[in-house]
Amino acid sequence: MRHFHYKDGEMYAEDVALRDIAAKVGTPVYVYSTATFQRHFTVFANAFKDRTTLIAYSVKANSNLAVLATLAKLGAGADVVSQGELVRALTAGIPASKIVFSGVGKTEPEMRAALEAGIRVFNVESLPELERLSDVALSMGTRAPVAFRVNPDVSAGGHEKISTGKAENKFGIAWSSVQSAYARAAALKGIEIVGVDMHIGSQIDSLAPFEVAIEKVGALISDLRKKGHTITSFDIGGGLGIPYGDNSKTPPPPSEYGALVKKLTADMDVELIFEPGRMIAGNSGVLLSEVVYAKSGEDREFLIIDAAMNDLIRPALYEAYHEIEPVRAPGRNFKTQRYDVVGPICESGDTFTKRRELPQMAAGDLLVLHSTGAYGAAQSSQYNTRPLVPEVLVSGDRFAVVRERPKLEEILRAESIPDWV
Repeated sequence: MRHFHYKDGEMYAEDVALRDIAAKVGTPVYVYSTATFQRHFTVFANAFKDRTTLIAYSVKANSNLAVLATLAKLGAGADVVSQGELVRALTAGIPASKIVFSGVGKTEPEMRAALEAGIRVFNVESLPELERLSDVALSMGTRAPVAFRVNPDVSAGGHEKISTGKAENKFGIAWSSVQSAYARAAALKGIEIVGVDMHIGSQIDSLAPFEVAIEKVGALISDLRKKGHTITSFDIGGGLGIPYGDNSKTPPPPSEYGALVKKLTADMDVELIFEPGRMIAGNSGVLLSEVVYAKSGEDREFLIIDAAMNDLIRPALYEAYHEIEPVRAPGRNFKTQRYDVVGPICESGDTFTKRRELPQMAAGDLLVLHSTGAYGAAQSSQYNTRPLVPEVLVSGDRFAVVRERPKLEEILRAESIPDWV
């Protein structure tokens, strides 16, 4: 459920008219709904309320401090993949004891910062990383709590660029090497084995891949314990998809996912750790944009909007679908037109959709791209020296700018011209 709806012919975020946000903040702008974040987190948490569980929100999905603070108040932990995300999570009030550190390329400074903070666990993805982490921990006079991210070689469908659980993906320890990896970890003085981790992909629309992977890793946990390893946690990762409004399969709800996971892990005696990101953030935000021109091409009609691929790269990167609606509801007997909705950047890839049937629109009209709360602002850039898109958080009838649009002089201030030029 998302709290973006029409009222009196205008689209609102909760009880705030999007037109009012556009007038005050300008466009393009990301608009987030507090109520939607709260509802999605609570629905997921309730699916596991009778089990010992840590819900470590995947910070990479949407790392805005206001979003993290909102989730922290609900009891969320954090899944981070960089020192910057670690600092964000701590700044937003998420306790270090609820933070897991993932990622294939952790550096020594990142390891040191995480150990100093006292995070919950490192999800280790290679033996070289394990060796380096042990050395860093010993130099600090401590031990690093670890879970190996194991690659169960399970295909979960979806776009190839968001698949993470197959043998050819860069993530995790190869299934054939898991036993030797845990044996090596047990021999290192700077390492404390605490669990097992997996993450098979993103935008998964079926429970079947989860079932196969959980059963496979469950058998591994049993075998590791027989070999003397202490396994107290099972990190099942994230990956549960969301509806984007296209004709793809609707993902199962968290209640069904929770029932499956609880059934499969009932006899494992482990704390469950989850890393949901998209499921919590995706439908909690929209990208609000203005039509700059309506242009007739040789064989098609274009809507050129002021948002671009630097603001929302998912369609260009993943061929991702986003539902598009006008801010002003179309009246009775309205006419439609098939549009290519594009941005102003001089690349053909700066296209949000092709031949999409929409109400006829004109320059100055406002529209929204739905389901952009995850991997929207977090992946944005300043390509073409376009300032980073601002972010707004709505709560009831109030809203606040939670990331300002930088001024051009602020962007240029970070650069310098050498004295020999």
